[in-house]
Amino acid sequence: MTAGKFRLPLRALALAAATLLAGCGTLPPPASTPEPPVARPEPAPVPSPSRPPQNAAALQLADDSHAQDAVIYALGLIGNHYRFGGRNPDSGLDCSGMVSWIFEQVAGLRLPHNAAQIASLSRPVERTALKPGDLVFFNTNGKHYSHMGIYAGEGRFIHAPSTRGKYVRTDALDSGWFASRISGLRTLRRDI
Repeated sequence: MTAGKFRLPLRALALAAATLLAGCGTLPPPASTPEPPVARPEPAPVPSPSRPPQNAAALQLADDSHAQDAVIYALGLIGNHYRFGGRNPDSGLDCSGMVSWIFEQVAGLRLPHNAAQIASLSRPVERTALKPGDLVFFNTNGKHYSHMGIYAGEGRFIHAPSTRGKYVRTDALDSGWFASRISGLRTLRRDI
């Protein structure tokens, strides 16, 4: 056989292979993903210092394991810079921005960017029932629920304070400046 006899079938075969490979190389259109649910709190009265806000329609995690996931995620943010109004680790975080960012990442739950509103959407928990992933609130500037963090366990919490270096860190609940300013212990867990 001569080379000319194979030239046409080889060209046709190459063209067919190129066509098939081009079809495999295209990506399907991206699947649309639903937006995570947005927590929209009902207007609540300003809480008195003696009584935390109550909300019959409190938010709950779909799975309580998300509370532990929130602690692990928060530990990974230690050292990130504080920024007032900050909502993500790339640009900096404030206390409620850190908490809302974490719960959106680990549970798909979008919380408001306001400590008092988050408190109104969560349920109170006794100190003896406090578990990792629960929320701790503080009165830092004369306002109930003006600062918050995530309880990490063993008496420590993770937060984004605007003091001492302005970075995400852990502190003890029972000692230091924050101990006398605890204004609420709350949870998003289903099982309390």
